[in-house]
Amino acid sequence: MTVNEENFRVFAYWASILVLKVLGMVFVIGRWRWGKGIFISPEDTKFVKGSRMVENDPDVERARRAHLNDLENILPWAVSTAVWLTTSPDPWLAAVLIKTFAISRILHSIVYAVIVIPQPARFLAFGVGFLITIYQSVTTILYCA
Repeated sequence: MTVNEENFRVFAYWASILVLKVLGMVFVIGRWRWGKGIFISPEDTKFVKGSRMVENDPDVERARRAHLNDLENILPWAVSTAVWLTTSPDPWLAAVLIKTFAISRILHSIVYAVIVIPQPARFLAFGVGFLITIYQSVTTILYCA
């Protein structure tokens, strides 16, 4: 099994962007927590005067759900894509799918946790990435069968 070097470079670049995006969501969550002075652990309230414990603030929870959604979708995509690249997909197709997935996940976080846009924006951003992961997984299974 070999992986086309061009395909791997595109994957490595966009996967690294997505890693930074997932880590960036920590700052979005932190912005809401620190900005509102709300934390979920009593020891954290000692760092910000006037802060309090709140477990279900809508803004914090929205950002946390976006972050969780990233973890639930980006990791399976990364594994699926890494394996799919061993099937020698066309470089153009690989680049389009990898870039489209990454952009869809970035848009998903934006419309879910940064600039909230009503549905179906979040669903469409999620759905595009989800379908790409399914496509890559199914084509890998068919290739290996």
